Amino acid sequence: MYSNRQLFLRHVAQTSESSLQFEIERAEGIFFYDTSGKSYIDLVSGVSVSALGHGHPAVVKAVKDQVERYMHTMVYGEFIQSPQVEYAEWLAGRLPVGLDNVFFVNSGSEAIDGAMKLAKRTTGRGNFIAFEKAYHGSTHGAMSILGDMKARSGYLPLLPGIKHIRFNFEEDLQMINKDLAAVILEPIQAEAGIIEPEGDFLSKVSERCKQVGALMILDEIQTGMGRTGKFMAFEHYNVIPDILCLAKSFGGGMPLGAFVSSKELMSKFTFDPPLGHITTFGGHPVSCAAGLAAQKVVEQNELMDRAVQMETRYREGLKHPLIMGIRGRGLFLAVILKEGVNMARFISLAFKNGLVIDRFLFSDDSFRIAPPLIISEDEADVSIERVLGTLDSLMK
Repeated sequence: MYSNRQLFLRHVAQTSESSLQFEIERAEGIFFYDTSGKSYIDLVSGVSVSALGHGHPAVVKAVKDQVERYMHTMVYGEFIQSPQVEYAEWLAGRLPVGLDNVFFVNSGSEAIDGAMKLAKRTTGRGNFIAFEKAYHGSTHGAMSILGDMKARSGYLPLLPGIKHIRFNFEEDLQMINKDLAAVILEPIQAEAGIIEPEGDFLSKVSERCKQVGALMILDEIQTGMGRTGKFMAFEHYNVIPDILCLAKSFGGGMPLGAFVSSKELMSKFTFDPPLGHITTFGGHPVSCAAGLAAQKVVEQNELMDRAVQMETRYREGLKHPLIMGIRGRGLFLAVILKEGVNMARFISLAFKNGLVIDRFLFSDDSFRIAPPLIISEDEADVSIERVLGTLDSLMK
């Protein structure tokens, strides 16, 4: 008889040669439980997916209620399905004017690809500028704009007409020209180690796009839906994108993504040719029901304000000789460790101490603090104690 671990390695496609292979028996609130019953604090939230933690009653009820009504009915856009309509209306009511038309998809990568297609269709141009150390997904289009050559190198050639510039380097903005369909970027660079824009950098990107007739696409897949203390991270920086990409916590723990723009722009998918962008499972009614239920909990319980309060708690509590600083906003933080700390060993020891934490793809000196937004003060304090205890063990 094979164990689950053996079957996992034999039949489930792997993404690395050293996966964590953590077998979860159940999850509740901010905790995972393994097959022995040991609990682990989730400081990753499935990479910003599980904003309400695990098994939140409101989300579970929404899923069950919708499953009893109907699940998949028809390819996206053909039937009127209440969960899609209600979620789109709710979202449009909370976004700026011009972001009022929602195209639901399955994931963040698909949202990015759809946004790129919409930019090409709108401008009649085919080139894009993205940023170094940016991650936007792993589909062919999303990988083409991924900001790390090593990560792209195994899949060349990718889409032509892509250039990468440096985040927070205003001199690079001169490369934004009239050949571009769009500039695509994160309001806060996530996998670079949570790098915020300096000064009015985002505003200058937006201004330059307007000057040359290129669109500005903002990837809020990790940062959106309240994680940084505002509904969207772009609200911190006084900009409004032409196209907004969402996923991760947007689905309330279910697979869901979207790109959002104006009705005028989105209508371009309907002619010359029609069905310019289609999806079978995008906007699945169960995912939409879960996502809307989750966002209502965030709003009604003022969890965006809690994210700001918890940021202060983590910043004040995470004091240690091996901690050099903390970057980020709300519960979207990067803890910077002293040069020479073995990050892999730290993460392994933290796991043994009952912490699920994660590094960044393009930052070797930091790890993320991104727990569910529902985390309590006491739970945050326990996680802080475990982080500090793990760092102490590194010094022995």
